[in-house]
Amino acid sequence: MRAIRRFTVRPLLPATLTPLGELAGNLRWSWHPETQDVFAAVDADLWSAVGHDPVRLLGEVPAERWAELAADEGFVRRLGEVRADLEAYLTEPRWYQRAAESRPDDGAWPRQIAYFSPEFGITAVLPQYSGGLGILAGDHLKAASDLGVPIIGVGLLYRHGYFKQSLSREGWQQETYPVLDPDGLPISLLHEADGSRATITLSLPDGPDLLARIWVASVGRVPLLMLDTDVEGNPEHYIDITDRLYGGNSEHRLRQEILLGVGGVRAIRTYCRITGATEPEVFHTNEGHAGFLGIERIRELTVGEEGPHLDLETALEVGRASTVFTTHTPVPAGIDRFPETLVEQYFGEAGPTSGVPVERILALGAEDYEGGDPSVFNMAVMGFRLAQRANGVSQLHGHVSRGMFNGLWPAFDEAEVPIGSITNGVHAPTWVAREVIEQATAHGADPDSDDAEGFWAAVDKVPAGELWSTKRVLRARLVDEARRRLTRSWEKRGAARAELGWIDTALDPDVLTIGFARRAASYKRLTLMMRDPERLKALLLHPERPVQLVIAGKAHPADDGGKKLIQDIVRLSDDPEIRHRIVFLPNYDIAMAQPLYPGCDVWLNNPLRPYEACGTSGMKAALNGGLNLSVLDGWWDEWYDGDNGWAIPTADGIADVDHRDDLEAAALYDLIEHEVAPRFYDVDHDGVPVRWVEMLRHTWKSLGPKVLATRMVSDYVRQLYAPAAGNARALNSDYAGARELAAWKARVKGAWPHVRVEHVEAHGVGDEPLVGAPLTVRAYVALGDLVPSDVEVQLVHGRVDAEDVLVDPACTVLQATEAYDGGRHRFDAEVALPHSGPFGYTVRVVPSNPLLVASAELGVVTVA
Repeated sequence: MRAIRRFTVRPLLPATLTPLGELAGNLRWSWHPETQDVFAAVDADLWSAVGHDPVRLLGEVPAERWAELAADEGFVRRLGEVRADLEAYLTEPRWYQRAAESRPDDGAWPRQIAYFSPEFGITAVLPQYSGGLGILAGDHLKAASDLGVPIIGVGLLYRHGYFKQSLSREGWQQETYPVLDPDGLPISLLHEADGSRATITLSLPDGPDLLARIWVASVGRVPLLMLDTDVEGNPEHYIDITDRLYGGNSEHRLRQEILLGVGGVRAIRTYCRITGATEPEVFHTNEGHAGFLGIERIRELTVGEEGPHLDLETALEVGRASTVFTTHTPVPAGIDRFPETLVEQYFGEAGPTSGVPVERILALGAEDYEGGDPSVFNMAVMGFRLAQRANGVSQLHGHVSRGMFNGLWPAFDEAEVPIGSITNGVHAPTWVAREVIEQATAHGADPDSDDAEGFWAAVDKVPAGELWSTKRVLRARLVDEARRRLTRSWEKRGAARAELGWIDTALDPDVLTIGFARRAASYKRLTLMMRDPERLKALLLHPERPVQLVIAGKAHPADDGGKKLIQDIVRLSDDPEIRHRIVFLPNYDIAMAQPLYPGCDVWLNNPLRPYEACGTSGMKAALNGGLNLSVLDGWWDEWYDGDNGWAIPTADGIADVDHRDDLEAAALYDLIEHEVAPRFYDVDHDGVPVRWVEMLRHTWKSLGPKVLATRMVSDYVRQLYAPAAGNARALNSDYAGARELAAWKARVKGAWPHVRVEHVEAHGVGDEPLVGAPLTVRAYVALGDLVPSDVEVQLVHGRVDAEDVLVDPACTVLQATEAYDGGRHRFDAEVALPHSGPFGYTVRVVPSNPLLVASAELGVVTVA
């Protein structure tokens, strides 16, 4: 019989053990070993059985065990120490507070930041993530907490999370969607002062107001707000809005993104009102899904009941100044695009942001550029138009993004498109094996220090034999975990226990182990290693230098192509001849990843370049003493130095896809056969591969400080959050600055057709100029109704190619020296010829205002 209602009964703990509930309620336990040890001490077997879930643990411990623990002075003392450590972590100044105090003249560091993402990967027991975007968002919040950065996270609570993956007998991916009980998760419901549940409402065109309640997850010092539409009073199609992550049709996804963006802003307002938390000064949207937050903020500023009732253009400037947009995909198919008619339907007068003209909303997401589709609404395009600051997630991805979105700034070259880059990082306390941290700490490293370089430099003090012994322990742990998962997978595929004796010898803790785990998207080329099955078998079964592969990854439920890639790998790994050397582990998630990264010697990544935006899994492997074997894409293109791993050669420019993949697969096989495996098995008399260990040391020292999420978040603070807060304060004090900026932009755009460079003169360069010779340039510019302070006249100069195109040019600003009738002005500059060879220059005029982030911001330029 099935129950007609389900709920979770919370345990009643003895008074001396109540701190356990507090520890379980703050997700810091997921990256704090000492807290995990306390839960393990309650009941080690049960802790393992519940999948390291403190809430489940507390609910399943019998009363007699609680009585024993309450009487155990050692346990109670230890519990008190960990509880006191959490209190200190939550309240004492950290990097952000210390850094802000050390620069009293810099008042721009924001008092609060809002961080929006459609998914957050914090811990396996809160399955609200699908892959890299969510894991990155989770690491962002954890690192912000560790640094003391004041952030509020905003997302959705999906009743089914993302799917659980299993395999059919034939190796085809199967999906199941278990129902999550919020009362059994490490989250709490936000309540009003009178005890009633806090809710937000949204007007939608297809029914009554949508209700959503607000759940709060405590991610260390950071609150994560998650909206949930499974609320009594909502019709069924509203309840289903938060049913699952990345499911449903376009309309379903649009509803989710309206709830995330518009509802998320309202959830923040509600949370701050109830708790007294500081209102955010900066809003950061992690990919385009939450882009409607910008529309809601315009509504607040123009027609909101408590707003300043600004005009729309002024409100747009206020919102843009304080918004940061991060794009995560170099693949156009990864961007959410909705039919324009559908967006128009949802944002009319009966929509959630009534009062903001729907034609203005549609214009913000319009692909009104060459090659764009006028029938669609592009969430990334809206993200760029509503944010004054935008970035990609690696240097190469920034370059790719500038090319992808150059159409928004067609008058400028790709290099000047205002999209920067901050390379992603990973949260070391979550992903680095405890043994690695303890080993470094035992040799003088301080895990609590802000000095990341000093911490990883300690590996030089660890004897090679000790490093190698630790790596074998981690490899053996992975082998045990893989065998356990493999057994469970085969049983679900219908195998009897009697058929599975071979799994006891599957994988070997002394064999070179290569890991490969990622989404089964076509550009990630999950099956590149299978291009030549016979050569792969030879590598796996080499009599002296064998290799073993551990593979994992999910395909989107609607992606049959991705599922076919998985099936091809599964069928290969089912081959009795090699199944002890290659395994596919279903249901790749945080719980699997945490032993996988430390247990691998080599991390393989072979995407189609340049379609990997960043690729943080290789960073996690590197922090655990894994060497990367990767195409030069994403972060690896930036930080590979020739000694911290291997670069797989790419056949760029080959039009024949199959031929390109054959070439790159052959290069991969060659690297493994001739460089990777020989180095791994080249051991000294103590069985230690000395040259391999030296590569490990170099990897830790060269990559350890760079790949950290704390480095990433501090980069966001300095490069984006603080400047955004500074601009926002300049505009928001009484909104006079915002009004002036909006009026200035309108005036400049209106006058720009009359701006022209009428004449350019150059002096000081003879027929045979020498390096260092002065070049004096005078430009006569007509500004029409503008004045010199409205513009910047630039001398753009540098090397030229055979077509007279400037290559990597420099800019020198020309100064206004004379004014003439009719709005004409003379501008002068002098430069020294910097190098020999072909040299060229031109003069251009761009708008100039101290509140602009880039010359290209208005999208207009006049060139001689």
